[in-house]
Amino acid sequence: MAWHAPRYGGSVKQVSLDVDVAVIGAGTAGLAAYRAAKAEGARVALIEGGPYGTTCARVGCMPSKLLIAAAEVAHQAAQADRFGIAVGQLAVDGRRVMARVRAERDRFVGFVVRDTLEIPDSERVRGSARFEDQRTLIAFDEETQTQTRIRARAVVIATGSSPVVLPMFKGLGDRLIINDDVFEWEDLPTSVAVFGPGVIGLELGQALSRLGVRVRMFGVGGLIGPLTDPIIREEATRIISREFPLDTDATVHGLKRVGDQVEVDFDWDGERRAERFDFVLTATGRRPNLDRLALERTGVSLDSRGVPVFDPRTLQVIDSRLFLAGDVNNVRPLLHEASDEGRIAGANAARFPNCSYGAISDIKPDAAPQRRSSISVVFSDPQIAMVGSSWKELEAARDEQRVIVGEVSFEDQGRSRVMLVNQGRLRLYVDARDGRLLGAEMIGPRAEHLAHLLSWAHQQRQTVIDLLCMPFYHPVIEEGLRTALRDAAKQLEARAGLQRRCA
Repeated sequence: MAWHAPRYGGSVKQVSLDVDVAVIGAGTAGLAAYRAAKAEGARVALIEGGPYGTTCARVGCMPSKLLIAAAEVAHQAAQADRFGIAVGQLAVDGRRVMARVRAERDRFVGFVVRDTLEIPDSERVRGSARFEDQRTLIAFDEETQTQTRIRARAVVIATGSSPVVLPMFKGLGDRLIINDDVFEWEDLPTSVAVFGPGVIGLELGQALSRLGVRVRMFGVGGLIGPLTDPIIREEATRIISREFPLDTDATVHGLKRVGDQVEVDFDWDGERRAERFDFVLTATGRRPNLDRLALERTGVSLDSRGVPVFDPRTLQVIDSRLFLAGDVNNVRPLLHEASDEGRIAGANAARFPNCSYGAISDIKPDAAPQRRSSISVVFSDPQIAMVGSSWKELEAARDEQRVIVGEVSFEDQGRSRVMLVNQGRLRLYVDARDGRLLGAEMIGPRAEHLAHLLSWAHQQRQTVIDLLCMPFYHPVIEEGLRTALRDAAKQLEARAGLQRRCA
């Protein structure tokens, strides 16, 4: 979509800035880019057209975890009888639940806004930005009727992403919601149909279900969360389906507004059904916020998604003075990755045209381009996690029989059974030649912690043998990881002759 000039009302104040680096977007990636460029001694302008406060704090990581925390308490109370403990009748006060979610969310947002406002006024530009050319940006602030013309040696685009709303949802009006809307509720609804069992859909759908909301979830192509391993994907579908109806490859014939509800026409177990819900939550993906930037004026090449083609190591757009950081490039749409990318892009923009750095921690002049090992977590229950290379990414290596898979089921794992959380499976991907850990996918208890251990090992290029020599306390869930490591080690010994030095 091309940029269209705003309709100015009254006189417009004209301001000009000449800087080394312009950063578009004051979210996680943008703030990190600003700080990194400043650390390099650059003159920086930070441009933001919307409210201050990151996606994570406003509508992502933090409010969703607040809702999940309430859901976990309700779920634990409901499970108490299995331990022989009577807790009385469970009652969820939706208004109190949502009041805490909003209050704590606002507190987190306040911290981010406060830090942003500490940036000098002369370096903060309010307004929606568009390109005139690769070096020139125009930002217009409707509230103050100020147009700022920024001339920069390099530009970091950190404009984030927005939910995709498919044509099938047209006509649902205020009965159609995205994740942002959930955190503005004053009370919990009676029922919600969730479209998209990805990270957002799973987390919010399960939380709402555990808080007493009737939930039904629809997916496409058998996908669930970020998982690519068919065995882990099947396990996750089986487990999550125990709590509420979930079809990861649904046939939906149509949706229509009926009064203050939405009727969904779908197939279920070979029969056609119609069911009404208070809301439809769409969580079917996100798109980069690029359509208002007038990128066509920069002359850069775009890929099939309309995203500038860039070097994933340095984040520099090919043959340009532009850089992409954070969700807008859709490579690793996670907060810690956005922070890393902002730091890399900001430092490289400040050093332009000498932008060959992308170090793990503090960027140093002699550092080779390097990213932290990939780690992602879905805060469902059981949790879903992925580390390093995925099953899909290792397809070629598997075809060449260069990958060994070690696995464990948590159904009979000691500590997991003690706590009645014995569900799930972990699969480790190991280099068949030297035993090095390549990646892992899992659904299971405390997966967030197992994933961290594995991501640290992956980043240090450790082998199965190295990990088996590490301490494992008893009884802990991490003993399940040791079982998977032993499974891989046994196969390594048979195939490559690698001997276990530890138990």
